[in-house]
Amino acid sequence: MPVDLHPRLLRGFVATAEMLHFGRAAASLHIAQQALSRDIRTLEQLLGRRLLTRTTRRVALTAAGEQLLPQARRLLALQEEILAPPPGRPVLVDLNSAVSGEDLTGERILAAARAAAPELELLARYHGGLAAAARELIAGRLDVSFGWFAGLPAAVRERLDQRPVRLERLALMLPTGHPLAGRGAVRLAELADHPVDICAGNPATTEWTAFGERLVAAHGLTAAAALAPPVGVEETARYLTRHGVPMLTTLGGPELPGVVTRALVDPVPLTLVSLVCRAGPGGVAGVGDPGAPDRSGIALLYREAVELGSREGWLTPPSGAWLTAEDRLLLAPRSAAGAA
Repeated sequence: MPVDLHPRLLRGFVATAEMLHFGRAAASLHIAQQALSRDIRTLEQLLGRRLLTRTTRRVALTAAGEQLLPQARRLLALQEEILAPPPGRPVLVDLNSAVSGEDLTGERILAAARAAAPELELLARYHGGLAAAARELIAGRLDVSFGWFAGLPAAVRERLDQRPVRLERLALMLPTGHPLAGRGAVRLAELADHPVDICAGNPATTEWTAFGERLVAAHGLTAAAALAPPVGVEETARYLTRHGVPMLTTLGGPELPGVVTRALVDPVPLTLVSLVCRAGPGGVAGVGDPGAPDRSGIALLYREAVELGSREGWLTPPSGAWLTAEDRLLLAPRSAAGAA
């Protein structure tokens, strides 16, 4: 009976075999060490032989591991060749929404990449949310998107790769007549009597709804009823004025007529925005290494995200900030790498 061998298992094995350190290999792949250990065990079970020996002091390749390593490298290189975009094809970058703002993460990364490499054609797309973009990424009709990766279904995440790029502060959009609109910032406890619109009626942003569900559950709040979602600045302003319900958003977005945006505080809630692309070397060539040569434009986008993040502290949470357990897990390999 044929055995399906996922390239993720080979990538994990190659990284571990080259570094001979599970923690550093996991950090280089931006996954948890437990996940990497699980993948190595799965690969060994599929092949029916031990590939690595591991003690408290060292990791070493077995004879079978030594034999597999060059084969695994060849298979991954072949996959990269198969999945690489055709020469000259534009890099399609999803910004989720066509609205612009002073500090939208995807928009700023794209602008920086265009300035750094004007010879590359980077085309913006607007799929409305990461959930909708994920289908296009998997199908190869899109190269990059941004959003809350942990909110995608597990089966979808397995076919995608991600790199954390920014911790964004959460906020509310409120019609000017709302009782909380006059606040300089809104404390989470003040929302106890105000249901929060988490875009539960929008099939394109189910990952955002999943994040909102965790936020309201963690702070004893209530999610507003699912409604048909508005599209565009004017429709969103009309929607908020009509329904009068605070809508969960992030800081740095557009100004809407008749609407104010207020930061959430006490504690400051954050959401982790990732650069997301198709799994496999062809889709993520060079993304794990900001110094790697650019092949498809994806590595360029990531390098610019790293540069912006380094200058502005994009991945440094303020003291006492609130993050989901999923975001803390995705950031853990980065913290471990920094401590090594």
